[in-house]
Amino acid sequence: MRVLISVDMEGISGIVHPTETNPDRYDYEHGRALMTAEANSVIAGVLDAEPAAEVWVADAHGPFRNLLPEKLDRRARLVRGKPRPMGMLAGIDDRTDAVLLVGYHARAGRGPAVLAHTMNDGILDVRVAGRSLGEIGLNAAMAGHLGVPVVLLSGDDSACAELCELVPSAVTVAVKQALGQGAAVALHPEEARERLRRAAAEAVTRHERVSPLILAGPLEVEVDLCAPFTVDLATLVPGVSRGEGGRTVTFTAADFADTYRLVLLLAQLATIKPA
Repeated sequence: MRVLISVDMEGISGIVHPTETNPDRYDYEHGRALMTAEANSVIAGVLDAEPAAEVWVADAHGPFRNLLPEKLDRRARLVRGKPRPMGMLAGIDDRTDAVLLVGYHARAGRGPAVLAHTMNDGILDVRVAGRSLGEIGLNAAMAGHLGVPVVLLSGDDSACAELCELVPSAVTVAVKQALGQGAAVALHPEEARERLRRAAAEAVTRHERVSPLILAGPLEVEVDLCAPFTVDLATLVPGVSRGEGGRTVTFTAADFADTYRLVLLLAQLATIKPA
């Protein structure tokens, strides 16, 4: 069995503030340690259930260089750094049997939800065939395009509900209850890790009963961008047009892989500031 564990940071137990998730802020090193420990719990759970499994871990937060390599379970392979193919799902391929999303957060505009956003602060919403998708939905659908189910998600209660709406048979672990964008009632980190280990074992054991999220093309996609300057840049990309209003761009994608790649590009364009 081959498994990909994609690890974000905002949905880790105890984390509620950007000072814990941004490399230039004072509490970031503590956040990294919490993130690595939760990843290790999920690795352990997978291997409890499937001792011969090949486990890949994708560092999927911000710069993709957050997990502490020397502290990560040595039985797993770590994918880190950017830019890279498949973004938050780097390491997935047609041999992958299951994806587990750890430390994920809700999409922009959903709440109450801890540190909710979609890719970065430059994207306000992504709608695929009229359905609003954040990082949870985008990654679940990209995995589904390859025939791979998302079998587990951990994060706050809002993030868990978001996956359940898309993949009802997946296992979820709410490690905190959101009170707002920067506040939550969190499990003790050790309690969260124990629950994650048990849930990961359960999720991989029953992975064949979870259907992949498949959004068949062609797909009409709308992306609301925060900055009009980003809209100007986006319309330089072949196939991308202005939508209604001053903040929306639209495009038609042949399949979800094209959708995913172009949304990743738009997220990168959203980081560019006017000269």
